Amino acid sequence: MREIYIKENESGQRFDKFLKKYLSEAPGSFLYKMLRKKNIVLNGRKATGSEKLKKGDQVKLFLADETLEKFTGKQETAHSKKKLPKIQMPVVYEDEDVVFYNKPAGVLSQKAKPSDVSVVEYLMEHLLETKALRQDDLKTFRPSICNRLDRNTSGLITAGKSLAGLQKLSELFKDRTLKKYYLCLVKGTIDKRAHICGYLQKDKATNQVRIAKQAGADAVPIETEYVPVAWNQEITLLKVHLITGRTHQIRAHLAWQGHPLLGDPKYGDPKWNRKWNGRMKTAQTRQMLHAYELVMPEMNKTLKKLSGRTFTAPVPEDFYKIIKEITWEHGTQEVLEVQH
Repeated sequence: MREIYIKENESGQRFDKFLKKYLSEAPGSFLYKMLRKKNIVLNGRKATGSEKLKKGDQVKLFLADETLEKFTGKQETAHSKKKLPKIQMPVVYEDEDVVFYNKPAGVLSQKAKPSDVSVVEYLMEHLLETKALRQDDLKTFRPSICNRLDRNTSGLITAGKSLAGLQKLSELFKDRTLKKYYLCLVKGTIDKRAHICGYLQKDKATNQVRIAKQAGADAVPIETEYVPVAWNQEITLLKVHLITGRTHQIRAHLAWQGHPLLGDPKYGDPKWNRKWNGRMKTAQTRQMLHAYELVMPEMNKTLKKLSGRTFTAPVPEDFYKIIKEITWEHGTQEVLEVQH
């Protein structure tokens, strides 16, 4: 027999959902049979699996040790012991519910294949090292990131440490009540703010997107706002408000407007990229795009500590050096205010 007490991060979910995580190798038919036969009980009583769990609830599993080992032993309950490569990923903000990192370019937000190392693995390592979570907690709760950045986009990436933090932060991104701002270097002169709209269609075969004025099959509406920070006759530093947050939205939307990002291998201007690469001391090897700022909405319950606050991530060294190398004709003072 095994006895389990429900913790904060396990509360609020259906009992059968919890059991499917804890006994992840067991078929659903087995779990429901054990519930019917009272071999699995909740607070000493027969349960159906539809009950909502609360912190402190008692779960008893009247199962043989061999059965428990069979249905829990194969699952990956712990963070991998594999040594992660050392990277600089500063914590911008952290409390008991969330953590915000300044992700460097070159790091995946989430795994694309099992052998990948992503922000999620560094998150797990951080939480275990700081004792925010124990290995055993990972059986039934998996902390995760709440927004995604392209591998070669740097900047603010957020994660939920608790179930409440994960759910609330994900909700804020989904309903767009928090504001996301990026810095990028683009081709050409932009000297006025703009609010642009369009429709984005993803090509899964090429992992690229297309932008159109009119709605089409599988196309989704997009909105992007931007304001120039500094510019000259050839290049502009933009602050972009990402309103809808679709795949490659900033990169593709600005390229569609005739202002591709410096260094962008998918949507950029190869000839222009080569020209700038040859001209500058600091070589650009990626798209010059950085998730710079998050502005939180007013909140009075979950994540109240974050209510109305603004969080910024300093631009990385490669981006900063390019900004400082360029001779700006307008907006020099604003460029100097881009913190590093």
